[in-house]
Amino acid sequence: MNETHSVKREGTRRWYLAVLLVVAMIAALVTPMPSSADDSPLLQVIVEKTTGADGSVEQFVEMLGGTVLTDLPIINGFTAEVPQSAMATLEAMPGVAAVTPDGTVQLMGKPGGETNDPDPTGDGSVTFGDMKYAATLDGSMYHVLNDAIGASAAWSSGATGQGVTVALIDSGVVPVLGLSGAGKVINGPDLSFESQDPDLRYLDTFGHGTHMAGIIAGNDFGLTSPRNPSKTDFFGVAPGARILNIKVADREGSVDVSQVIAAVDWVVQHRNDNGMNVRVINLSFGTDSSQSYLLDPLAHAVEQAVWNGIVVVVAAGNDGNVDPLRNPALDPYVIAVGALNTQGTAVTTDDNVPDFSNCGTKSRSVDVVAPGVSIVSLRNPGSHADIDYPNAAVNDRLFRGTGTSQAAAVVSGAAAVILSSKPNLNAYQVKNLLTSTAHYLTGEHPRCQGAGLIDVGAAVKERKNPSGTTPYTWSNGKGSIDASRGSFHLEGPDGVVLQGEIDIFGQLFDSTRHASDAWYERAWDGGTWNGSEWTGVSWSGVSWSGVSWSGVSWSGLSWSGLTWSGLSWSDMTWNGLSWSGLSWSGLSWSGLSWSASAWSGVSWDGPRPRYN
Repeated sequence: MNETHSVKREGTRRWYLAVLLVVAMIAALVTPMPSSADDSPLLQVIVEKTTGADGSVEQFVEMLGGTVLTDLPIINGFTAEVPQSAMATLEAMPGVAAVTPDGTVQLMGKPGGETNDPDPTGDGSVTFGDMKYAATLDGSMYHVLNDAIGASAAWSSGATGQGVTVALIDSGVVPVLGLSGAGKVINGPDLSFESQDPDLRYLDTFGHGTHMAGIIAGNDFGLTSPRNPSKTDFFGVAPGARILNIKVADREGSVDVSQVIAAVDWVVQHRNDNGMNVRVINLSFGTDSSQSYLLDPLAHAVEQAVWNGIVVVVAAGNDGNVDPLRNPALDPYVIAVGALNTQGTAVTTDDNVPDFSNCGTKSRSVDVVAPGVSIVSLRNPGSHADIDYPNAAVNDRLFRGTGTSQAAAVVSGAAAVILSSKPNLNAYQVKNLLTSTAHYLTGEHPRCQGAGLIDVGAAVKERKNPSGTTPYTWSNGKGSIDASRGSFHLEGPDGVVLQGEIDIFGQLFDSTRHASDAWYERAWDGGTWNGSEWTGVSWSGVSWSGVSWSGVSWSGLSWSGLTWSGLSWSDMTWNGLSWSGLSWSGLSWSGLSWSASAWSGVSWDGPRPRYN
């Protein structure tokens, strides 16, 4: 009986969709269409189809005067160019779950006030999130290592990051050349919306995480002492270090604060599993939280890492403003990193902080700067960035990117190099060592450069141990997780917004209880965090066999069998779509965490106000 009713309902649904499709097509035919592209500019969009939708959606795009460009099976959709005047009609079509301007989603960007300048730094490239591609400047890692930060000098003393693991909380990593050596990348938990898909789990569909991993610890040959790298070989700042891959962002960059907090908690609890020795966290994530770091749950989480000897490196953000730094960069216990344009030269007299790099305020500004313009790192073929911005490719395996994310990755690598030479330093000593040996830049405001350009070679050679005192008050973490999100929230295709004191499963987030659990390193209980099974099974990390791609993983294939049945967030059910296929419209990892500028390169907030 139930099966019969199910078949009838399905048949009725298909008939209803067919009728709506005919109505929509008739409406499109009688609606005056633009006579030329000049009448209505073409927009490049990502069209996500509903479950079961067929090729009629693509046909409808053509009827509207658009062009289908690239198939995106990962999200059950495709990219297309459509007249701007036809956007509303396309969005209303049956079978269309969402229509998103390709890469224009942002979180930290300010509404209005954008510039249409596709080349905000004037070097012939366009922006893509916190990355900028196809620039002409010499941003090779060879230049960064030898001319800018003195890494090769540190290597000559035997410090290459060996024995140190850097936790990369990002969009995943793919095992391309330079990251594919045995034990180079260790997979921690996949906490992203793609975790249920075995073909996507741990892998970087977004294109950002692989770029960061290459800058931090890329190593073409697995050499422990690459003392004289050639211009044709690829090495990151700490080629001897390992990467702990904690994936939180999906192909669209979608991520919530609760996922990032869970990731930091996991790293703290598992930092020493099987000799992993996590000493650095790279976090290119930030929100426009208005609450003090003294209350913020995310700030409290990263402070637990610092307390336990882990250096936390955070990108300052690319808003191009002098407002307060993003959370958790505003926490004084982390290293907040701004970007520097080295102009491709070995001298610092022509270096400058680009206008997109955040500065901060008098009470809390960036700590240091590092090269962050047109940085050449590892390419992720088939990722969001690679497909939509092919001009970013330098060659078959390298890609250019600009932003404070790239600068943060440089500093994370530098921290790993320092700790391989001085393993007894605590996290705050590493921060003090980097700031005390940095080169202050003439003509740049102190809020925008902090102590100046890092010099990892000088830091390694410094014989005097830096101060390890912490003159700041520690966060109690008892504030609001919703305030930690700031002004933007995840929004599902059905319009339901994730807001309030809940996590991505709709579970109540008790910040007071979490603060205590994080302090006592019990926030995770096997695969459970905040009362939900995030993996379906307990952590099976006792078998870190060879610490290789296949040797370390979460064995669960689902998030406790959770489905998205179209109810509200608070009911722990979302929209009938699988986690791996969902595309969010309200929150972008590229906008929130890395840049606050659009991936299309047309929404930079303009030049930063200069100080008097």
